[in-house]
Amino acid sequence: MGGRAAAGPTLAEVITAARAHADTWPALSPEQRRVVQVLRVCRTSALGGHRYRCAHCGREHFIANSCGNRHCPQCQGAAAQRWLAQQEALLLPVPYFHLVFTLPHGLNPLIRQNRRVLYRLLFEVVSQTLLTFGRNRYGALIGVTAVLHTWGQSLIDHYHLHCLVTGGGWDQGRGRWRKASGRYLFCVQALAEVFRGKYLAGLQRLYQRGKLEFHGELEGLARPAAFAALRREVSRKSWVVYAKAPFAGPEQVLRYVGRYTHRVAISPRRLLSLDREAGRVRFAYRDNRDAGRAKTMELGVGEFVRRFALHLLPARFTKIRHYGLLANRGRQERMGRVRAALGMSAAEGAASQPAPEGARSQGEGEDRLVCPYCGARALVWVGMEPRPAGRPVAWDDTS
Repeated sequence: MGGRAAAGPTLAEVITAARAHADTWPALSPEQRRVVQVLRVCRTSALGGHRYRCAHCGREHFIANSCGNRHCPQCQGAAAQRWLAQQEALLLPVPYFHLVFTLPHGLNPLIRQNRRVLYRLLFEVVSQTLLTFGRNRYGALIGVTAVLHTWGQSLIDHYHLHCLVTGGGWDQGRGRWRKASGRYLFCVQALAEVFRGKYLAGLQRLYQRGKLEFHGELEGLARPAAFAALRREVSRKSWVVYAKAPFAGPEQVLRYVGRYTHRVAISPRRLLSLDREAGRVRFAYRDNRDAGRAKTMELGVGEFVRRFALHLLPARFTKIRHYGLLANRGRQERMGRVRAALGMSAAEGAASQPAPEGARSQGEGEDRLVCPYCGARALVWVGMEPRPAGRPVAWDDTS
């Protein structure tokens, strides 16, 4: 896509424009409403900020606070870099495979009303499937990092898990690494069949236990016959498990994962233009139905906000999870044994340990030292400006 043009709008500007076109504003849940409002005022005076003075030209410069919300495309770059630095401690000198498990779109309406339980089911089913295949094929415990994605390039709902899987696993009984052969890990057709069976069985259990909600147009699905018909319909669809070629090495893994972990729905550089008066926004996307060709799409700002809000995560829901060899419990001891078996030195393990909490990554925040008026790297902190009026941000707050 190339770098984002300087004139491109921010997500906050698109949301603000959508509020000005109240007739197109979508219906949002209270949770979605709170998140969208926080994103709208990111890096504005509504959140307060800090004032600096340039020691060279003497002019003052105000820098507004960031919202820090995990859905904000402006705030997640530094968080992604910190997360990637931590993951270096987990990388092994083995091939890594990238698998994508996708749910059929026939389940989309049900998932929209039951995000938390059906996202959790997706993680459980995919991890169980992969770990079982690892035990059966290699007699070993493989490592899995799974990242939830809920969107397609045009921001419609497209529920899938990206999984990074170690090429082989740890045979604890024999104390050795069992490596995958060549460019093959598992049969994707077999993975897809097991994935489908496990997810549909889990869906039926949730229904029988009364854990699913059916509102509005889905009220009819609460009837057993209607729910059974939905299960039959989606069971006949193709459940896609896509396998990409294995990564060349740990460095390539990190570069790739960095594109997927902390991004939600759309990256800032994809936003191309905003017509505030007409209430239209243009953004770049790749059309996977047309060989992935780069194209542009134009939407009304209200529709854009509606699509973006589809991908806001339930509160405190974890979208990145580790399983098997990489599971949190006992991971340090397991990884120590694996490194030793693979011939990694203690120095290599120590060098890849995550940075201390709160440590600043290289280059982070350096732009704040540059005066926007004269360009001198001479800004001196003057003081903090609190959020106006000391009250929570509300919908009528100006930005």
